[in-house]
Amino acid sequence: MHSASAPGVTRTARRASHSPAAHFLARAGLTARGVIYILVGWVAVLVALGHSASEPDQQGALHMLAGKPLGLVSLWLLGIGFAGYALWRLSEAAFGVTGDRPGAGPRLKSLARAVIYAGLSYLTFTVISGTDRSQSRRQQDITASAMQHPAGRLLVGVVGLVIVACGIILVVEGARKKFMKYLQTARMSPRTRRVVKVLGMTGTIARGLVFALVGVLVITAAVTHKASESGGIDKALLTLRNQPLGEFLMLAAALGLVVFGVYGLCEARWRRV
Repeated sequence: MHSASAPGVTRTARRASHSPAAHFLARAGLTARGVIYILVGWVAVLVALGHSASEPDQQGALHMLAGKPLGLVSLWLLGIGFAGYALWRLSEAAFGVTGDRPGAGPRLKSLARAVIYAGLSYLTFTVISGTDRSQSRRQQDITASAMQHPAGRLLVGVVGLVIVACGIILVVEGARKKFMKYLQTARMSPRTRRVVKVLGMTGTIARGLVFALVGVLVITAAVTHKASESGGIDKALLTLRNQPLGEFLMLAAALGLVVFGVYGLCEARWRRV
């Protein structure tokens, strides 16, 4: 029996999303996304416990994976998966998002995700080739260059506000369980549905809070005119560690990212594409 199509999804979008290629790209990409969040969270857990000096971000996670047995093969699979995720999101930007209302908003979000994961695929292949640079340092260099131009601090501040807004949106979506509308819940048992819902809520809220903190750091860099104040996930997590009860806060955020990664693997299994 075929499930009913989501209201408002165009025929073109349905044909594109139901193609075997789209299914493969989506499943492979969502799996890669889940794995990288589990790895980032795990590196952050080790850093919080004082067992690792790696950067608790995507690059640090990739370097940790590279040092494991079959690490090179795993990196190639992740790089290809991220590229697949980017292509799938690009197809959504072109043809529409399954399960969402037609309009520019969902398509622009998919386009932004395509760009982000294309960059993550590129980062993975630079780690494989040994030509990568520190993510945090690269972001600080970009921030410093932007602030050298007229109105540069304002632009950096606006970027920070956008990142904070994205983080808040993720927190709200997690709290309202909006992610469930993209899943094939009818194919889950009641128990599985409850577990996936808890994983999605916890992980999405944790991810949103970390993103919001990244945005706050970018705004701080603009206000203080210090590019060194900005940074990515690693800077956000390390900032948490420097607060009262910082190790606990960093550990909680790290575990939240691991939970989001586990939810991501569930999404790879049950996402409607």
